[in-house]
Amino acid sequence: MLKRINWKGILYGFICLLSLSGLVLLMSFIEVKKGAQKCKDVKVILPGRNNFIERDEVDRILLEAGGKLVGRYLNDINIHKLENSLKNNPFIEYAKVYADMDGIVHVQIRQRVPILRVINMANVHFYIDGNGIKIPLSDNFTAKVLVANGFIDEDFSGKVDTLNSKLAKDLYRTAQFIKADTLWDNQIEQLFVDLKGDIEMVPRVGDHKIILGDADSLQTKFRNLLVFYKKAMPKVGWNTYKSINLKYANQIVCGKNKFDTTKIVTEINQPLTDSLNLENQESTKN
Repeated sequence: MLKRINWKGILYGFICLLSLSGLVLLMSFIEVKKGAQKCKDVKVILPGRNNFIERDEVDRILLEAGGKLVGRYLNDINIHKLENSLKNNPFIEYAKVYADMDGIVHVQIRQRVPILRVINMANVHFYIDGNGIKIPLSDNFTAKVLVANGFIDEDFSGKVDTLNSKLAKDLYRTAQFIKADTLWDNQIEQLFVDLKGDIEMVPRVGDHKIILGDADSLQTKFRNLLVFYKKAMPKVGWNTYKSINLKYANQIVCGKNKFDTTKIVTEINQPLTDSLNLENQESTKN
């Protein structure tokens, strides 16, 4: 028995083939037209006000990679080479270069955004950006970000690189957490790594240091600190303690200044017990 011919399927396939052929023909026509077009202008999109890299530097990179672009035929311009040259700049996270049919070469750039400036034990300075990448300092712009110093052994070769040590990764995670919260971003101005490898935070308000330890349980540690700030500090004063230790789970250990505040601490200890266990101890550490 003979099968019926599926004319609808054949027609559909024929239409798809014609459409594909038309698309290929159209793309070929566009490429031919673009190839016959000369570059009339170069438009650079460089978002942001505070830039590590300025328009003059972008123009210099394009000139070194592809020569003078305006006045040249578009098919004589190596777009991929221009893109790669821009991406090789340590301050550029993303770069896209393309030409339109009007002869305009478009350059889109996204710069790296630092969240932490690190000064290691060898007095080498570098930034860590929002993606956890080490980048050098810039001659054009100094970012106003959190600074970390002290006993930091993370090395930097001067080139874009990933983080190597657990300590550097903990510093990055801490800076990232602080940056994401307006309150802590305004309150914490510096990170310091002590001899034990503990991360300490230096606040803008209050004559004390905050011992964070590592970057584990950051949300819990900062929540406990916030409760302490709200319930204890208004009663004892911001200069009562020289250290606030957040290293221990659900507990804050405070080192007193020279004057005795035992009586005050006893009075405020009870209201805090619902959120954390406040322990006040004498300390001879700085």
